[in-house]
Amino acid sequence: MTLSVNLQAVAYLVSAVLFILALKGLTHPASARRGNLYGMLGMLIAVVATLMGDQVQSYGFIIVGMTLGAIIGVIVALRIQMTAMPQLVAALHSFVGMAAVMVAIGTFLTKRGAGELNALLMGEISAGVVIGAITFTGSVIAFGKLQGLLSGSPVKFKGQHLLNALLGIATLALAVHFAMTGSLISLTLMTLLAFTLGVTLIIPIGGADMPVIISMLNSYSGWAAAATGFTLHNNLLIIVGALVGCSGAILSYIMCKAMNRSILNVVFGGFGSDSGGAESAGAVAAEKGVKSAAVEDAVYWMEDANRVIIIPGYGMAVAQAQHALKELMELLEARGVEVKFGIHPVAGRMPGHMNVLLAEADIPYDRVLEMDEINPDFPSTDVVLVVGANDVVNPAAKDDKTSPIYGMPILEAGRARQVYFLKRSMRPGYSGVDNLLFYQENTSLVFGDAKDTIEGMNSALKGGGH
Repeated sequence: MTLSVNLQAVAYLVSAVLFILALKGLTHPASARRGNLYGMLGMLIAVVATLMGDQVQSYGFIIVGMTLGAIIGVIVALRIQMTAMPQLVAALHSFVGMAAVMVAIGTFLTKRGAGELNALLMGEISAGVVIGAITFTGSVIAFGKLQGLLSGSPVKFKGQHLLNALLGIATLALAVHFAMTGSLISLTLMTLLAFTLGVTLIIPIGGADMPVIISMLNSYSGWAAAATGFTLHNNLLIIVGALVGCSGAILSYIMCKAMNRSILNVVFGGFGSDSGGAESAGAVAAEKGVKSAAVEDAVYWMEDANRVIIIPGYGMAVAQAQHALKELMELLEARGVEVKFGIHPVAGRMPGHMNVLLAEADIPYDRVLEMDEINPDFPSTDVVLVVGANDVVNPAAKDDKTSPIYGMPILEAGRARQVYFLKRSMRPGYSGVDNLLFYQENTSLVFGDAKDTIEGMNSALKGGGH
């Protein structure tokens, strides 16, 4: 059975509407599950409508490819840890980029053999190759940094910006030349330079900016898909690519605003680095005049509190402490304590990382508040429990004009009566900036694995407290 062109267009229209509804659903945790269902249904309709179109001549390789892809996808989805989700997203972006490159080159070779090349088509091929190649290698580098295969520190050298500018100009010049002449040499050089540019653009970006980079690469993958849609004359691919490209760009802007930085500063600034080597937490704390506390001290304050705010960070993801936090919330609420969670827009390693982890533990959405909503509550809060967060609560962003993170909006945890910081060591966060909150009079650090520490708190609360 083959769909007519009109029926396929109707199916694509339905898919596009479902994709838009999916994005709408993903704007709030309460509707995110429904949004995902809309997106999956839209993709199913799109794939079926495409396979039933008259453009498909043979199903052999398609079936083999889809089967292998499905098997790999299921295995990866079942095995992936939430802490590894950011690098998985980066890897998926790289697939989109490489697919765009391969489709563009395949189209060129096919059309050249049929004598059907024209300037417009070669321009579309150029766009697909350039955007796709940058997306591919940029995403591979991001994956390597997030996975720990490459250093998370910014890789910077003299003349770096000039090199990127020259690579960009040369790539565009080759793209124009290819569009005008159809030269295979221009296509080859353009592709190689675009692959190189993807590397040189991402290596100077440090760990602190990875959430923005993941979002930006998402945008790139969308534009690569849209360019592929023009090449293949597929309207749905153009629509979906534009949706992803625009939404990723908007999200990148929102996250940059949350850090009080421009997108150009993020891309070219090389901000953020790996923390130093392991330190003896207690010795360093004592040397720096930081107060350390035991689990019992934190429990004593929390069980007598009226309000407790919990601020999760990447350390919570590493320790997989979200389920223990859910139990802590329930134990405190059983004692009449109001418990809320404060989320910073760039907490974790990807947009919404903390929200997903808390949702995984079935923590009610109405307990999870964004930065602007929760900040007015800190002065009337008895205890703030910071679980593996760093830069997003650092007062240096407000008080130290010489700090690299100065001007970044933060969760104002230091305004609470008492702050307990759950950390493995005294190492700073991704930015490499020492956290001034450690040294406030109302702050104490509880050293150890976050999950073990919180489970210790739960045991103490179950035992009747102190």
